[in-house]
Amino acid sequence: MAELHQPHAGGDDATINPDVHHEESDVNIRAIFGFAAALVVAAVVIHLLVYVLFRYFEARESRRVTLQYPLAVTQENRMPPEPRLQVNPRQDLADLRAKEDETLSTYGWVDKNAGTVRIPIDEAMRMTVERGLPSRQAPNP
Repeated sequence: MAELHQPHAGGDDATINPDVHHEESDVNIRAIFGFAAALVVAAVVIHLLVYVLFRYFEARESRRVTLQYPLAVTQENRMPPEPRLQVNPRQDLADLRAKEDETLSTYGWVDKNAGTVRIPIDEAMRMTVERGLPSRQAPNP
């Protein structure tokens, strides 16, 4: 099996051929390095141009004086649509409870066309005690 292994160049004088060399015309190393250098130069130039352009835009915008919110000037007193955020939620809750207490303690119409009214809760409880609650009749044995 050892005979199948071919010796490398330089190991045996019989395999050295002085007429065989590598191709020197396949790859132009000078052109590759030149292209890489041109890419680096182009990248630096582009970065500098973009930097100068952004500095120009920044200087132009800093000279310009505009209102921060131009549409807000014409609509100073305009309120946003409902529902709005609560400014004072504790007061809103107190107002809601006062309105509910008033509804529960006064007479008023619920639906005038249907003839439905509301009565104070204390009066409704008194009337329920006087009249009693409806109940089922006990079955006859």
